[in-house]
Amino acid sequence: MPGERSGQCLCGAVRFRAQQVPAHMHACHCSMCRRSSGSATLSVVVPFEAMQIDGAAKISTYASSDWAARSFCGRCGAGLWYRLTQPDADRADYYVSAGIFDDLSGITLDQELYIDRKPEGYAFAGTHKRLTGAEFEASLQANPEE
Repeated sequence: MPGERSGQCLCGAVRFRAQQVPAHMHACHCSMCRRSSGSATLSVVVPFEAMQIDGAAKISTYASSDWAARSFCGRCGAGLWYRLTQPDADRADYYVSAGIFDDLSGITLDQELYIDRKPEGYAFAGTHKRLTGAEFEASLQANPEE
């Protein structure tokens, strides 16, 4: 059941409170996520209307692809989230980096994305959905709000 969560960047200049936070996260193994985080990126999808952000003036955003932009704290450099830029970037959901939540208790891994690009050196335990890059990209076309 979705609940309320809070979080912040490393230095605390950017803080957020979110309603409707689901109890699951995903891991993405695409090259952009690995380059931006140093490993797989663990993210929790938070609906646009559920986010309340303090310190927005400190946020910097980088268009990392034709379909997504990544935001980070302009002061400490901590990764915050990425958002899809198509079709409606102004109202896109937040794929919030799991590491910036104050408390992750009760949030479990439910899927891995770009499993075909995962480095051999690590693996996530458990039974959960695993999508190749092509499968994930096809799901975005079928469900543009996810």
